[in-house]
Amino acid sequence: MRKFSIALAVKEPTPCPSLKGRGERLSWLWHLLLIAVLQVTIATPSLAINPPSLQGGAGGRLLQEGVGDGPPLTILFTGDILLDRGVRHYLEHGGMRRVIPDETADFLRSADVVVGNLECPATTVQAPAFKRYVFRGEPEWLDSLRAYGFTHLNLANNHSVDQGRQGLRDTRLNILKAGLIPIGADSTMAAAAQAKGLLLGRVHLLASNRLPLESFAYLPDRESVSQEPFDSLLNRVKAIKMADSTAVVIVNLHWGAEHTLRPLPQQRLEAHALIDAGADVIIGHHTHTLQTTETYRGKPIFYSIGNFIFDQQKPLNTRACIVRLRITREKTVADAIPVRIDHCAPHIISSAE
Repeated sequence: MRKFSIALAVKEPTPCPSLKGRGERLSWLWHLLLIAVLQVTIATPSLAINPPSLQGGAGGRLLQEGVGDGPPLTILFTGDILLDRGVRHYLEHGGMRRVIPDETADFLRSADVVVGNLECPATTVQAPAFKRYVFRGEPEWLDSLRAYGFTHLNLANNHSVDQGRQGLRDTRLNILKAGLIPIGADSTMAAAAQAKGLLLGRVHLLASNRLPLESFAYLPDRESVSQEPFDSLLNRVKAIKMADSTAVVIVNLHWGAEHTLRPLPQQRLEAHALIDAGADVIIGHHTHTLQTTETYRGKPIFYSIGNFIFDQQKPLNTRACIVRLRITREKTVADAIPVRIDHCAPHIISSAE
Protein backbone atom coordinates (compact mmCIF):
# COMPACT_ATOMS: atom_id res chain seq x y z
CA MET A 1 0.00 0.00 0.00
CA ARG A 2 1.31 3.48 -0.85
CA LYS A 3 2.08 6.01 1.84
CA PHE A 4 1.83 9.69 1.06
CA SER A 5 3.76 12.50 2.68
CA ILE A 6 2.77 16.06 1.90
CA ALA A 7 4.90 19.17 2.20
CA LEU A 8 1.78 21.29 1.80
CA ALA A 9 -1.81 20.01 1.69
CA VAL A 10 -4.47 22.34 0.35
CA LYS A 11 -8.12 21.36 0.32
CA GLU A 12 -9.26 24.35 -1.72
CA PRO A 13 -7.49 25.83 -4.74
CA THR A 14 -4.70 28.24 -3.87
CA PRO A 15 -3.32 30.99 -6.10
CA CYS A 16 -0.35 30.28 -8.37
CA PRO A 17 2.45 32.82 -8.35
CA SER A 18 1.84 36.08 -10.16
CA LEU A 19 3.79 39.30 -10.77
CA LYS A 20 3.29 42.62 -9.08
CA GLY A 21 0.45 44.50 -10.68
CA ARG A 22 -1.75 47.42 -9.88
CA GLY A 23 -4.82 46.31 -8.00
CA GLU A 24 -3.56 42.80 -7.21
CA ARG A 25 -4.38 41.46 -3.75
CA LEU A 26 -1.20 39.52 -3.09
CA SER A 27 2.34 40.73 -3.64
CA TRP A 28 4.84 38.92 -5.82
CA LEU A 29 7.01 38.13 -2.79
CA TRP A 30 4.08 36.39 -1.15
CA HIS A 31 3.55 34.33 -4.30
CA LEU A 32 7.21 33.33 -4.27
CA LEU A 33 6.71 32.12 -0.72
CA LEU A 34 3.75 30.05 -1.87
CA ILE A 35 5.84 28.45 -4.60
CA ALA A 36 8.61 27.67 -2.13
CA VAL A 37 6.24 25.58 -0.06
CA LEU A 38 4.12 24.19 -2.90
CA GLN A 39 5.93 20.86 -3.13
CA VAL A 40 4.03 17.62 -3.27
CA THR A 41 5.89 14.42 -2.47
CA ILE A 42 4.41 11.07 -3.44
CA ALA A 43 6.16 8.18 -1.71
CA THR A 44 6.26 4.80 -3.44
CA PRO A 45 7.77 1.43 -2.62
CA SER A 46 11.32 0.75 -3.76
CA LEU A 47 11.57 -1.10 -7.05
CA ALA A 48 14.02 -1.83 -9.83
CA ILE A 49 13.66 0.41 -12.87
CA ASN A 50 14.72 -0.30 -16.43
CA PRO A 51 16.77 2.34 -18.26
CA PRO A 52 14.61 4.91 -20.05
CA SER A 53 14.03 4.66 -23.79
CA LEU A 54 14.25 8.36 -24.53
CA GLN A 55 16.85 10.55 -26.17
CA GLY A 56 16.64 13.50 -23.83
CA GLY A 57 16.75 17.12 -24.89
CA ALA A 58 19.68 18.96 -26.36
CA GLY A 59 22.13 18.93 -23.51
CA GLY A 60 19.78 16.85 -21.36
CA ARG A 61 20.97 13.86 -19.34
CA LEU A 62 20.23 10.39 -20.75
CA LEU A 63 19.70 8.14 -17.75
CA GLN A 64 21.61 4.91 -17.99
CA GLU A 65 21.22 3.48 -14.50
CA GLY A 66 17.50 3.79 -13.83
CA VAL A 67 15.50 6.10 -11.62
CA GLY A 68 16.80 6.18 -8.08
CA ASP A 69 20.36 5.06 -8.91
CA GLY A 70 21.50 8.63 -9.44
CA PRO A 71 19.98 12.08 -9.83
CA PRO A 72 16.19 12.05 -10.26
CA LEU A 73 14.55 11.99 -13.66
CA THR A 74 13.59 15.62 -14.31
CA ILE A 75 10.57 16.43 -16.48
CA LEU A 76 9.50 19.97 -17.35
CA PHE A 77 6.10 21.06 -18.68
CA THR A 78 5.67 24.45 -20.34
CA GLY A 79 2.53 26.26 -21.39
CA ASP A 80 1.39 27.35 -24.84
CA ILE A 81 3.92 27.75 -27.66
CA LEU A 82 2.79 29.88 -30.61
CA LEU A 83 4.94 30.06 -33.76
CA ASP A 84 2.79 32.57 -35.64
CA ARG A 85 1.27 36.06 -35.43
CA GLY A 86 3.46 38.29 -33.22
CA VAL A 87 5.93 35.51 -32.46
CA ARG A 88 6.52 34.98 -36.19
CA HIS A 89 8.07 38.45 -36.46
CA TYR A 90 10.74 37.58 -33.91
CA LEU A 91 11.44 34.16 -35.41
CA GLU A 92 11.85 35.62 -38.87
CA HIS A 93 14.17 38.34 -37.55
CA GLY A 94 16.64 36.59 -35.30
CA GLY A 95 15.35 33.06 -34.82
CA MET A 96 14.47 31.16 -31.66
CA ARG A 97 17.04 33.05 -29.58
CA ARG A 98 14.73 36.07 -29.79
CA VAL A 99 11.98 34.25 -27.89
CA ILE A 100 13.91 31.89 -25.59
CA PRO A 101 16.32 33.83 -23.34
CA ASP A 102 19.64 32.25 -22.41
CA GLU A 103 18.69 31.57 -18.79
CA THR A 104 15.47 29.89 -19.88
CA ALA A 105 17.31 27.81 -22.50
CA ASP A 106 19.83 26.65 -19.90
CA PHE A 107 17.03 25.59 -17.59
CA LEU A 108 15.25 23.65 -20.35
CA ARG A 109 18.45 21.89 -21.41
CA SER A 110 19.17 20.82 -17.86
CA ALA A 111 16.11 18.51 -17.85
CA ASP A 112 15.79 14.96 -19.19
CA VAL A 113 12.35 15.52 -20.73
CA VAL A 114 10.73 18.83 -21.75
CA VAL A 115 7.09 18.82 -22.87
CA GLY A 116 5.61 21.90 -24.54
CA ASN A 117 2.08 22.56 -25.78
CA LEU A 118 2.43 23.45 -29.48
CA GLU A 119 -0.47 25.84 -30.04
CA CYS A 120 -0.31 25.78 -33.86
CA PRO A 121 0.41 23.46 -36.76
CA ALA A 122 4.00 23.53 -38.03
CA THR A 123 3.46 22.77 -41.68
CA THR A 124 3.72 24.04 -45.24
CA VAL A 125 0.13 22.90 -45.78
CA GLN A 126 -2.12 25.94 -46.10
CA ALA A 127 -5.72 24.86 -45.67
CA PRO A 128 -7.03 27.30 -43.05
CA ALA A 129 -10.04 26.20 -41.04
CA PHE A 130 -13.14 28.37 -40.95
CA LYS A 131 -12.65 29.91 -37.51
CA ARG A 132 -11.66 33.19 -35.91
CA TYR A 133 -8.06 32.43 -34.90
CA VAL A 134 -6.06 30.37 -37.38
CA PHE A 135 -2.33 29.77 -36.91
CA ARG A 136 0.53 28.14 -38.81
CA GLY A 137 4.22 27.92 -37.99
CA GLU A 138 7.13 26.93 -40.22
CA PRO A 139 8.41 23.33 -39.92
CA GLU A 140 12.07 24.41 -39.63
CA TRP A 141 11.31 26.13 -36.33
CA LEU A 142 10.74 22.71 -34.78
CA ASP A 143 14.48 21.99 -35.14
CA SER A 144 15.15 25.09 -33.07
CA LEU A 145 12.77 23.95 -30.33
CA ARG A 146 14.71 20.70 -30.10
CA ALA A 147 18.02 22.57 -30.01
CA TYR A 148 16.70 24.60 -27.09
CA GLY A 149 15.87 21.51 -25.07
CA PHE A 150 12.36 20.37 -25.98
CA THR A 151 11.84 16.62 -26.37
CA HIS A 152 8.04 16.28 -26.68
CA LEU A 153 5.34 18.50 -28.19
CA ASN A 154 1.68 18.16 -27.26
CA LEU A 155 -0.84 18.40 -30.12
CA ALA A 156 -3.97 17.62 -28.08
CA ASN A 157 -5.31 21.15 -28.31
CA ASN A 158 -7.77 23.26 -30.30
CA HIS A 159 -5.23 24.85 -32.67
CA SER A 160 -3.38 21.77 -33.96
CA VAL A 161 -6.17 21.40 -36.53
CA ASP A 162 -6.01 24.99 -37.82
CA GLN A 163 -4.73 23.80 -41.21
CA GLY A 164 -7.04 20.81 -41.48
CA ARG A 165 -6.44 17.10 -41.14
CA GLN A 166 -3.58 17.08 -43.64
CA GLY A 167 -1.93 19.93 -41.78
CA LEU A 168 -2.24 17.98 -38.53
CA ARG A 169 -0.65 14.89 -40.08
CA ASP A 170 2.14 16.94 -41.65
CA THR A 171 2.83 18.63 -38.32
CA ARG A 172 3.08 15.30 -36.54
CA LEU A 173 5.51 13.97 -39.16
CA ASN A 174 7.53 17.20 -39.07
CA ILE A 175 7.88 16.88 -35.30
CA LEU A 176 9.27 13.38 -35.77
CA LYS A 177 11.66 14.59 -38.50
CA ALA A 178 12.98 17.22 -36.10
CA GLY A 179 13.89 14.50 -33.58
CA LEU A 180 11.02 15.34 -31.24
CA ILE A 181 8.17 13.15 -30.03
CA PRO A 182 4.58 14.20 -30.78
CA ILE A 183 1.95 13.42 -28.16
CA GLY A 184 -1.83 13.70 -28.28
CA ALA A 185 -2.22 13.20 -32.05
CA ASP A 186 -1.89 10.24 -34.39
CA SER A 187 -3.33 8.46 -37.42
CA THR A 188 -6.45 7.43 -35.45
CA MET A 189 -8.18 8.63 -32.29
CA ALA A 190 -7.27 5.46 -30.41
CA ALA A 191 -3.59 5.88 -31.27
CA ALA A 192 -3.67 9.58 -30.37
CA ALA A 193 -5.11 8.80 -26.93
CA GLN A 194 -2.52 6.15 -26.06
CA ALA A 195 -0.19 6.96 -23.17
CA LYS A 196 3.39 7.89 -24.02
CA GLY A 197 6.06 6.23 -21.94
CA LEU A 198 8.53 8.82 -20.69
CA LEU A 199 10.40 6.05 -18.90
CA LEU A 200 10.02 2.45 -19.99
CA GLY A 201 7.40 0.76 -17.83
CA ARG A 202 7.45 3.49 -15.21
CA VAL A 203 6.35 7.03 -16.17
CA HIS A 204 3.32 7.45 -18.43
CA LEU A 205 1.93 10.62 -20.02
CA LEU A 206 -1.68 10.93 -21.21
CA ALA A 207 -2.63 14.01 -23.24
CA SER A 208 -6.23 14.99 -23.94
CA ASN A 209 -8.04 17.95 -25.48
CA ARG A 210 -11.24 18.61 -23.54
CA LEU A 211 -12.51 21.37 -25.86
CA PRO A 212 -14.75 21.20 -28.94
CA LEU A 213 -12.88 21.58 -32.23
CA GLU A 214 -14.14 24.17 -34.70
CA SER A 215 -14.57 23.11 -38.35
CA PHE A 216 -13.05 19.69 -37.67
CA ALA A 217 -15.26 16.63 -37.98
CA TYR A 218 -15.01 13.87 -35.38
CA LEU A 219 -13.64 11.00 -37.50
CA PRO A 220 -11.88 8.65 -35.07
CA ASP A 221 -10.57 6.35 -37.82
CA ARG A 222 -8.61 9.19 -39.43
CA GLU A 223 -5.86 11.58 -38.32
CA SER A 224 -7.03 12.96 -34.98
CA VAL A 225 -6.07 14.73 -31.82
CA SER A 226 -6.77 12.98 -28.55
CA GLN A 227 -10.30 13.94 -27.49
CA GLU A 228 -11.86 10.70 -26.34
CA PRO A 229 -14.84 10.86 -23.96
CA PHE A 230 -13.86 11.52 -20.37
CA ASP A 231 -14.83 8.00 -19.28
CA SER A 232 -12.35 6.58 -21.80
CA LEU A 233 -9.60 8.77 -20.35
CA LEU A 234 -10.47 7.56 -16.84
CA ASN A 235 -10.30 3.96 -18.01
CA ARG A 236 -6.86 4.49 -19.52
CA VAL A 237 -5.57 5.82 -16.19
CA LYS A 238 -7.11 2.89 -14.32
CA ALA A 239 -5.63 0.37 -16.77
CA ILE A 240 -2.10 1.71 -16.27
CA LYS A 241 -2.40 1.55 -12.50
CA MET A 242 -3.97 -1.91 -12.57
CA ALA A 243 -1.05 -3.17 -14.65
CA ASP A 244 1.52 -1.53 -12.34
CA SER A 245 0.47 0.14 -9.12
CA THR A 246 3.90 1.80 -8.84
CA ALA A 247 3.64 3.54 -12.21
CA VAL A 248 3.64 7.35 -12.30
CA VAL A 249 0.74 8.66 -14.40
CA ILE A 250 0.82 12.26 -15.63
CA VAL A 251 -2.31 13.68 -17.27
CA ASN A 252 -1.87 16.74 -19.53
CA LEU A 253 -5.18 18.48 -20.32
CA HIS A 254 -6.16 21.31 -22.67
CA TRP A 255 -9.25 22.73 -20.98
CA GLY A 256 -10.93 25.56 -19.09
CA ALA A 257 -12.26 29.04 -19.85
CA GLU A 258 -9.89 31.51 -21.48
CA HIS A 259 -8.56 34.53 -19.55
CA THR A 260 -9.82 33.33 -16.18
CA LEU A 261 -7.90 32.73 -12.96
CA ARG A 262 -9.86 29.83 -11.49
CA PRO A 263 -10.99 26.47 -12.87
CA LEU A 264 -14.60 25.75 -13.67
CA PRO A 265 -16.49 23.53 -11.18
CA GLN A 266 -16.63 20.76 -13.79
CA GLN A 267 -12.84 20.83 -14.12
CA ARG A 268 -12.43 20.27 -10.40
CA LEU A 269 -14.81 17.32 -10.52
CA GLU A 270 -12.92 15.80 -13.45
CA ALA A 271 -9.52 16.41 -11.87
CA HIS A 272 -10.62 14.67 -8.66
CA ALA A 273 -12.04 11.76 -10.67
CA LEU A 274 -8.73 11.35 -12.52
CA ILE A 275 -6.79 11.25 -9.28
CA ASP A 276 -9.28 8.82 -7.79
CA ALA A 277 -8.63 6.64 -10.86
CA GLY A 278 -4.88 6.70 -10.23
CA ALA A 279 -3.41 9.86 -11.80
CA ASP A 280 -0.40 11.22 -9.90
CA VAL A 281 -0.10 14.69 -11.46
CA ILE A 282 -2.51 16.80 -13.56
CA ILE A 283 -1.14 19.67 -15.67
CA GLY A 284 -3.46 21.90 -17.69
CA HIS A 285 -3.31 24.72 -20.22
CA HIS A 286 -5.52 26.66 -22.68
CA THR A 287 -6.70 29.62 -20.60
CA HIS A 288 -3.58 31.72 -21.43
CA THR A 289 -3.46 32.58 -17.74
CA LEU A 290 -1.83 31.23 -14.62
CA GLN A 291 -4.65 29.64 -12.64
CA THR A 292 -5.00 28.34 -9.11
CA THR A 293 -3.49 25.05 -8.01
CA GLU A 294 -4.85 22.38 -5.73
CA THR A 295 -3.61 19.36 -3.83
CA TYR A 296 -6.15 16.53 -3.71
CA ARG A 297 -5.40 13.26 -1.90
CA GLY A 298 -1.75 14.21 -1.90
CA LYS A 299 -1.59 14.76 -5.67
CA PRO A 300 -0.95 18.13 -7.35
CA ILE A 301 -3.35 19.71 -9.84
CA PHE A 302 -2.02 22.59 -11.94
CA TYR A 303 -5.25 23.75 -13.59
CA SER A 304 -3.50 26.05 -16.08
CA ILE A 305 0.18 26.93 -16.27
CA GLY A 306 -0.36 29.79 -18.73
CA ASN A 307 1.54 30.75 -21.86
CA PHE A 308 5.20 30.14 -22.67
CA ILE A 309 6.15 31.55 -26.08
CA PHE A 310 3.19 33.79 -26.87
CA ASP A 311 2.39 37.29 -28.11
CA GLN A 312 -0.38 38.30 -25.70
CA GLN A 313 0.80 41.36 -23.76
CA LYS A 314 -1.85 41.97 -21.09
CA PRO A 315 -0.47 41.38 -17.58
CA LEU A 316 -3.02 38.62 -17.08
CA ASN A 317 -1.48 36.70 -19.99
CA THR A 318 2.20 37.28 -19.22
CA ARG A 319 2.30 35.40 -15.90
CA ALA A 320 2.99 31.71 -16.16
CA CYS A 321 4.97 28.86 -14.68
CA ILE A 322 6.94 25.80 -15.71
CA VAL A 323 6.01 22.64 -13.83
CA ARG A 324 9.03 20.61 -12.77
CA LEU A 325 8.69 16.96 -11.79
CA ARG A 326 11.62 15.13 -10.17
CA ILE A 327 11.07 11.40 -10.07
CA THR A 328 13.04 8.75 -8.19
CA ARG A 329 12.21 5.19 -7.15
CA GLU A 330 10.68 6.39 -3.91
CA LYS A 331 8.92 9.63 -4.74
CA THR A 332 7.75 12.25 -7.21
CA VAL A 333 8.27 15.90 -6.29
CA ALA A 334 6.35 18.59 -8.19
CA ASP A 335 6.99 22.31 -8.03
CA ALA A 336 6.21 25.44 -10.04
CA ILE A 337 8.88 27.71 -11.52
CA PRO A 338 7.48 31.24 -12.04
CA VAL A 339 7.79 32.79 -15.49
CA ARG A 340 7.24 36.30 -16.83
CA ILE A 341 6.65 36.73 -20.58
CA ASP A 342 8.06 39.88 -22.14
CA HIS A 343 7.78 40.49 -25.89
CA CYS A 344 6.86 36.85 -26.47
CA ALA A 345 9.90 35.59 -24.52
CA PRO A 346 9.53 33.60 -21.25
CA HIS A 347 11.89 34.75 -18.50
CA ILE A 348 12.38 32.65 -15.37
CA ILE A 349 11.80 34.75 -12.29
CA SER A 350 14.50 34.65 -9.66
CA SER A 351 13.82 34.97 -5.94
CA ALA A 352 15.46 38.39 -6.01
CA GLU A 353 12.80 39.86 -8.31
